[in-house]
Amino acid sequence: MNTIDALAGIPRNGDENRGRAGFLDILGMALYALQGNWVRSTLTALGVIIGIAAVIVMVSVGQGTQKRLDETMARLGSNRIEVMPSFGRNRGARMGAGSTYALTTKDAVAIRDRIPGATYVSGMIRGGTQVIAAEQNWSTQWYGVEADYFVVNDWQLSRGQFFAGSDYSGAATHVVIGETVREKLFGDGDAIGNMIRVGRVPFTVIGEVAPKGESGWGGDMDDVLFVPLETARRRLMGQLEMPPGTLMRITVGTSTAEELSEVEAALNELLRELHKIEPGAEDDFRVRNLTELVGARTETTRLMSLLLAAVATISLIVGGIGIMNIMLVSVTERIREIGLRMAIGATPGDIQKQFLAEAMMISLGGGFIGIAIGVGGAMLASKYGSLPIELNLQVIALATGFAVATGLFFGFYPAQKAAKLDPIEALRQ
Repeated sequence: MNTIDALAGIPRNGDENRGRAGFLDILGMALYALQGNWVRSTLTALGVIIGIAAVIVMVSVGQGTQKRLDETMARLGSNRIEVMPSFGRNRGARMGAGSTYALTTKDAVAIRDRIPGATYVSGMIRGGTQVIAAEQNWSTQWYGVEADYFVVNDWQLSRGQFFAGSDYSGAATHVVIGETVREKLFGDGDAIGNMIRVGRVPFTVIGEVAPKGESGWGGDMDDVLFVPLETARRRLMGQLEMPPGTLMRITVGTSTAEELSEVEAALNELLRELHKIEPGAEDDFRVRNLTELVGARTETTRLMSLLLAAVATISLIVGGIGIMNIMLVSVTERIREIGLRMAIGATPGDIQKQFLAEAMMISLGGGFIGIAIGVGGAMLASKYGSLPIELNLQVIALATGFAVATGLFFGFYPAQKAAKLDPIEALRQ
């Protein structure tokens, strides 16, 4: 290819190819033009870089948070409703949640017998104590529970067994421990069959539950031990000074998620009847649907993702406008070059393709840099900011597509303007 053909963008591959520039020639000329002013090209691409990086970080954190919420919901147990005592009052002053003893075993029995959708019902009391095994000791939480508690809260066994029916009715001194308690008291050893002291009471370990990890509120769900409800009342509850038959919480599980709303309404109605609460009076209990709670957090995450997506979109638009402005300036600066190329054989289509290629290369280059920054930023956010991330190759591919679309859309007008220049008028410049 001679100098004139190179300037015109025409390959010398035979007479049949003369009059149109090849794809590689166009890319080569576009790259040569951008290299001649690489600082300006880099600054032009900043908007696209920031927009693409923002999209990747936003989507990665959003999907990671959603996955964390789903995992939390699975650990907490699905299709579950919690009933707790409400806020008490002392001489008109509002006290903390659970400061009243409004729930009793009679409430749990009535819920089990009178609400058909309440498939699983378990009363619960709890307290904190020191547990001792040989020379090891640990401070943890104990839970006094009924049989349905393990089902509705999705606790699985890793070793041993859960309580038998006679354990619940006979207040047996059997205990099921969490992974953290096992590790603190027995190290890597098996705890099954060993004796531990819960407070001052000796218990036999009959089971170990599978680890659940961290809760959605940052607590260690495995730092726990379980005993039968009657055992807790008779042997561990004395220090709590609670009336006989009192429950701190009633957990209700349904077979399907569709039944939750109906069961929740029935719970409110039944408990108001049992507690003889007059119409218009304040409830002495609270009913909390955990599915709705997690759903609200999911909706909040979704709205934040939409907000960040809007910010990223604005960044891409601003970056695209920057590309268009610089390309228009480039057309003005290169009028003589365009006129000379047209005069020696380049077609308007060749001119248009070159300027489109330049816009595309700026946008695509910015997109690749933005992807690298976005992936790196997401990983840094996970490592140092303790944010959950979920990198998605589809999102990265979508970000690349956005970069290409931005270059095509905002590069079209400058390319068309360059292609419409009159060669004679351009040469006069």
